[in-house]
Amino acid sequence: MYIPSSVVLGNVRFIDPWNSIDQVADVLIIEGKIKSINTHQLPGEIDYLNCENLLLAPALVDLYSILSQPGHEERETLSSLLCAARAGGIGQLNLYSKILNEPASFVHVDELLKAEGSLIDVNFWACANINQQLNNLLELSQNRIVGFIYINPIEDYALLRSILEYLAPIGLPLALTAQDSALAGKGVMREGVQALRLGLSGVPSYCETASLAGILQMVEEIGTPVHFMRISTAKSIELIAQAKRKGLPITASTTWLHLLFTSEDIASYNPNLRLEPPLGNPSDRQALVEAIKTGIVDAIAIDHTPYTYEEKTVAFAEAPTGAIGLEIALALLYQQLVVTEKISPLELWAALTLKPIHSLGRSPNNHWILFDPNKQWKVEPSSLNSLSHNTHYLGEQVSGKVIGSFYDFRP
Repeated sequence: MYIPSSVVLGNVRFIDPWNSIDQVADVLIIEGKIKSINTHQLPGEIDYLNCENLLLAPALVDLYSILSQPGHEERETLSSLLCAARAGGIGQLNLYSKILNEPASFVHVDELLKAEGSLIDVNFWACANINQQLNNLLELSQNRIVGFIYINPIEDYALLRSILEYLAPIGLPLALTAQDSALAGKGVMREGVQALRLGLSGVPSYCETASLAGILQMVEEIGTPVHFMRISTAKSIELIAQAKRKGLPITASTTWLHLLFTSEDIASYNPNLRLEPPLGNPSDRQALVEAIKTGIVDAIAIDHTPYTYEEKTVAFAEAPTGAIGLEIALALLYQQLVVTEKISPLELWAALTLKPIHSLGRSPNNHWILFDPNKQWKVEPSSLNSLSHNTHYLGEQVSGKVIGSFYDFRP
């Protein structure tokens, strides 16, 4: 659908989480920029588009997803990643990769990014550690980064403490997944009745909560801001709520898949539902949805993690963890959470735009998307921009599609 950069979007549902606005309005857009809402004087010679049943809302901010190029171009190139992001309504990407561990790697990736000329705002997380060794954090902080990320499973808490101490004067946050690898052992799904039924080794929930509790004590003592990625248990939400009441400098996110699915969905043995941390039990999912509503869990991340067909077409227990999501997350979140009235459109967009920006301590851009929640399309290789198709939705019909984008780069 062609939408001109200067247009009046008539009868559109306007969602603005920054100003808590959810209303049907006529919105004037000039050269990609919103100029007025419900104005009585419109310029002549401008197209009018009836947008009844459509939503105009901020483009999404993805807190963390994998950068596969350079190194794994067979999974995803930067070009395909950016195309997938735009198709999914993403206005800002915050990418991480094990290769982003020295200044030279940032120079190379910046060159790749400039060659793409994308309108999407792309930022990076730098590796705080590599192979259980501390990186040169001060040198890395001079690059264009939003913070540091602890990529490996947490095995050495002394190393983690050192990273937090080094980062304290730098002022950038550390993002990490609270998951004690020793406690998790060889588990592949959440421990419980369903794991027993399926004959799969379980990961107890205290792998997350024990790690989280220890890290929170470090944060209280050291004061370095920390973002907790991929929160997946109800008990973790309680710990985060307590820490926030105490004023600790923390934020938290969960992934879109942890909000929509539980360990019961693994009955299909679909390897694309093998995640790290594993999908929670139904009570965990319910607690996560409520935590998004209340703001205890700040944001929803896409956590786009591509793998080739060969890598994922294995037994569930042998599959690498992760799934793609940039192109389908918004549609599924809207259908399964908003349409079912579990959360409101404002709450969804706040968790996908406003709160990720606050978690990063950044200023918002002015990117907007036009979203049709009723547009039907089939998830298949020909309809996806990503080179990888590791999603359990492959072959299924979904409802919801971004049909237009408006970008405004302000200094």
